Amino acid sequence: MTATEPFAPETHVRALVLYAVLTLLSFPQELPGDIVFDLGLWAAWFGPAALIVGISGQRPGRAMRLAFFASLASHVMLFYWFYVVTVEYGHMPAALGFLAPLVPALYVSVFTALFAWLFARVATGYRFEIVVGAIAWVAVDWARGHFLGGFPWATLGYALHLDWPLLGWTRWGGVYALSFFAAVVGISLARAWQDRTRSTLRNLALTLGAIGIAHGVGFWISNTSPGSAVTIRIAAIQGNIDQGQKWDQAHRDQIFDSYLNLSRQATGLGAQWIVWPETALPGFLEAEPEYLSGISELARDENVTFIVGGTGVDFDPVARRVSDFYDSAFVIDSAGRIGHRYDKTHLVPFGEFVPLRDLFGRFFKSLARGLSNTDITPGGEPRALAIEVPGSGTEMDGLMVGVPICYELIFPDLVRRFADRGAGVLLAITNDAWYGRTGAPHQFLAMTALRSAETGRWTVRAANTGISAVIDAQGRIRESTRLFEEALIVADVPVTIDAPPTLYSRVGDVFAGFCVAVTMVLLGCRVIGDRAKPSM
Repeated sequence: MTATEPFAPETHVRALVLYAVLTLLSFPQELPGDIVFDLGLWAAWFGPAALIVGISGQRPGRAMRLAFFASLASHVMLFYWFYVVTVEYGHMPAALGFLAPLVPALYVSVFTALFAWLFARVATGYRFEIVVGAIAWVAVDWARGHFLGGFPWATLGYALHLDWPLLGWTRWGGVYALSFFAAVVGISLARAWQDRTRSTLRNLALTLGAIGIAHGVGFWISNTSPGSAVTIRIAAIQGNIDQGQKWDQAHRDQIFDSYLNLSRQATGLGAQWIVWPETALPGFLEAEPEYLSGISELARDENVTFIVGGTGVDFDPVARRVSDFYDSAFVIDSAGRIGHRYDKTHLVPFGEFVPLRDLFGRFFKSLARGLSNTDITPGGEPRALAIEVPGSGTEMDGLMVGVPICYELIFPDLVRRFADRGAGVLLAITNDAWYGRTGAPHQFLAMTALRSAETGRWTVRAANTGISAVIDAQGRIRESTRLFEEALIVADVPVTIDAPPTLYSRVGDVFAGFCVAVTMVLLGCRVIGDRAKPSM
């Protein structure tokens, strides 16, 4: 049986069910009893293979429909944590909570269906089908990360976050390079299983050999000279503040004191920079002097610099009221002064703002109502901040850092701009309490690790309820906390001062854009060729 001949219906069904299961297993999950398992290192290769088998021999329209429903089933299971976000912490009705995973699953499944249509329409029967199919996969992955703001959670490449040698390629092509490798192997496996001829087996052997070489090259790429760096002792504070108490006025003093006490412990361990999570402050740093005075006193006494997550505000001098609210990161220097404020640029739809408010505003409210009673305002653009070198007392000789905030971390093209604009380290702040004890915090950490691999910069991640972590420039997690515990991490972290940004940091998604262009050209050629065929 050849790859283009149809299988018995039960073969397609079994393959698509297997694809759904393998997609779920491709990303970290947490089971009851604090058991975490991560099977992505093998499931990433076989998931695409199962999808290809499931749609083989089908006309483009039917291939699209089969892939859509298989993807919908898998991603509804994968995104089950949306129920926790909407019901347990968003206090929405349970009926809406059961529907919540369906929305992102529908979004992702549209793109899975698009890939299936492209594969059946463009790649099938093509001489270089394996490579063309992988290029189409990357093109669709990129589109899913950008269309209508994008939602790249569970992009195929993230399943290989523990394949450390291969991560080196992300410095050139971002996470999309990993998607390409996984798709190439998956398509080769599918064709070799379907049509066990000398040709397909030879192609599989060549593919596996090429992937072996790619591992060696990736290892070399990721271990090129990092340039000069200054080692700073950095602390990540994990306050473990329950989301239900976070904005409760009765707990404000307790929450603030908890962060100050953990910070004092960090200074006792020699911390020079202390990083608090996203929206760690239970009030307004710029409007409530007691918060700034408490942090400033500790900063002056211990000669440390704070990077603090809080709510930034703009004041309207005419109306004499706050005009805008921001999800912000503040730098408080060792003299106790607010130096910089970075405002989150990519906000969470229905979490921090309601899209098309005139249409949906009467039905939905943003979940993060503790920040403000209105939509959060996005910041301008990603930028690096200068933080004083401990002991220098000035920012003239400061070190450049990037402070991506929560949701921003799932967008590779956004985070790479911090490094491109001079950041020598990433100080990532987030509040993952929304996800509860699910697989989502582990999946989010895996995506954060890819940002280090892509930019070649260390990351210190401070998360309210975990997982806080220190990640090296190769994307390896060096140290991490457990979920839902009060904790701190103190580590000596190299802050790059003269190493040029990685190729990916400089040029962004050029590889993914190339894949999009090739896919469009091949599709156009196929359409023109079909129209040129004489009608029967």
